[in-house]
Amino acid sequence: MLQLLLFNVTNGLIIGAFYVLMALGLSLILNLSNVINFAHGGFLVIGGYIAYTITPYVGFWGALLIAPPLTAIIGLAVERTLIRPLYGRDPLYSLLLTFGLAFIIEDGTRFIWGAQGKPVTVPAILAQPLSNEFFFITGYRLFMVATVAVTVTLLFVLLRYTRLGIRIRAGTLDLETVSALGVNVGLLRSLNFAAGIYLAGLSGVLAAGQLGLEPTMGAGLLMPSFIAIIVGGIGSLTGTLLGGLLIGVASGVTAVFLPAASEAVMYVLMAVVLLIRPRGLLGEEGMMT
Repeated sequence: MLQLLLFNVTNGLIIGAFYVLMALGLSLILNLSNVINFAHGGFLVIGGYIAYTITPYVGFWGALLIAPPLTAIIGLAVERTLIRPLYGRDPLYSLLLTFGLAFIIEDGTRFIWGAQGKPVTVPAILAQPLSNEFFFITGYRLFMVATVAVTVTLLFVLLRYTRLGIRIRAGTLDLETVSALGVNVGLLRSLNFAAGIYLAGLSGVLAAGQLGLEPTMGAGLLMPSFIAIIVGGIGSLTGTLLGGLLIGVASGVTAVFLPAASEAVMYVLMAVVLLIRPRGLLGEEGMMT
């Protein structure tokens, strides 16, 4: 029983790490631009399929370095051409746009790469389990957790100690004042959007090595990422990090005792958190009330 529990908690942490990267990207875009990006899961898929396409030429490590920035560039082009004209309008417009874009990306990947799943080969040194007893803890799983931890740390350092990060944080509080101080708000939104999509692309590469690729995989990770934002608290990146890990572990533990409820538990957790604390665990006052 203990080994089964540890197995599912480990799986929960791995899935929670994906939720964290996805949710942080979503939260960055939502907090600054007030855009609910339903196409975020589609950008995860794009990142994974780009990695799959270039891996035979540059290897896994090269794909890990190249695919997320390429995904961010695609996201930047989408922001400049489709989303930017909707800034300042009712958020429903951007929600509907990205909702439709998600279907376009899904059908586009299905048309280009086919509907069947695609495997992404990871380096043999990472595919080996650490021991026979803990066969489910592989080098690749530890690598994913370490990559997520480093990425999240770098993101928080960027937001706290760099000029760009300080402007993004200030813009989430009062974008009009930031604009009045001479900051190019359009460029700030674009860079912030690209950073959020970069995280989605990185999630796609990591998920491809663990779960394989299929056109619909982004949709399966998108809704839990939104739940992570709500549980952690809209407006709080630290809360988003906590929410992603919390729902991942909750799903893993529930799978031990009640497998049929392993997905439903995250919705129950969200409902309980909102009943007790409507703005989320670390959300700002007024963001959800």
